[in-house]
Amino acid sequence: MHTGILTTDSSTPLRVVARLMADQRVHAVAVSDPALRRRPWAIVTALDVTAAAASDGEMSAGEAAGDEVVTVLASDSLERAAQVMVAHRVSHVVVIDGASGHPAGILSTLDVAAAYAG
Repeated sequence: MHTGILTTDSSTPLRVVARLMADQRVHAVAVSDPALRRRPWAIVTALDVTAAAASDGEMSAGEAAGDEVVTVLASDSLERAAQVMVAHRVSHVVVIDGASGHPAGILSTLDVAAAYAG
């Protein structure tokens, strides 16, 4: 898991999000909503950016983001997190700190692969 979480507002141009992803060398950025106390409600992934590039369309982070964000608890096992990812067909999940209810980080399929490999 990558601790900490990069977020952007839903109105941020996708090209700006793509630059953030490239600069920070990450494959996902959470999309937050000020009305929801800046909690993530979706994730923009590198695949979402790739789809936008393929269509040559201009869009915002909110327009490009996938469906509602999928979460796991920090106390969940890696096996449980992997099961959630497979069940929801997502490559990234937001990890929530059970005590605070706030995001602790993002877990990716690459993180799962690295842990699985030992």
